[in-house]
Amino acid sequence: MWGWVKIRFENYGINEKVKYIPMPRSDQGTTRDRYMLIPRTLVFLRRKDSYLLIKGAPNKRLWAGKYNGIGGHVERGEGVLSAAKRELVEEAGLEADLWLCGTVIVDAGEIGICLYIFSGESFGGEPKPSNEGAVEWVRYEAVGEGFPVVEDLPILLSKVHSMKRGHPPFSARSYYDKEEKLKVEFEN
Repeated sequence: MWGWVKIRFENYGINEKVKYIPMPRSDQGTTRDRYMLIPRTLVFLRRKDSYLLIKGAPNKRLWAGKYNGIGGHVERGEGVLSAAKRELVEEAGLEADLWLCGTVIVDAGEIGICLYIFSGESFGGEPKPSNEGAVEWVRYEAVGEGFPVVEDLPILLSKVHSMKRGHPPFSARSYYDKEEKLKVEFEN
């Protein structure tokens, strides 16, 4: 069905009628033979020269006893920013004004992961532990110095640490090489 919709592009001073063509769900091209991704978030909350990291609870299936940023799965019906903020509250009891630093496509086999990485400043409040693990502020320089960390944490945190709010988001992919070692490649 064709219809007319009036769209205003304020930034460009355009104010005209545009043809509207519906896009049903069937036109999204989602078929089982396509590469599928699970959306996840990762938050590196900063306070001066420290980042809030979570040490995975000993009973966790993934990354038990290892430090990582705050984050998790994006739930159905949720945007990635909302998911990142929700995870920050659930895992650390904190709120923050977050900004998108970049995305990483993790090639983990038949189904991959699209990791949305956020950062933000924390100016107050103390983090609270959750069932996911204990949270603590860790100096940036200390990451990698005897801390048991998730394998890609030093690489991703280094990239985020070099960024400022307003910088363009990065794009990267990670994959496992023939020796099953995780590799991260930045596209920009």
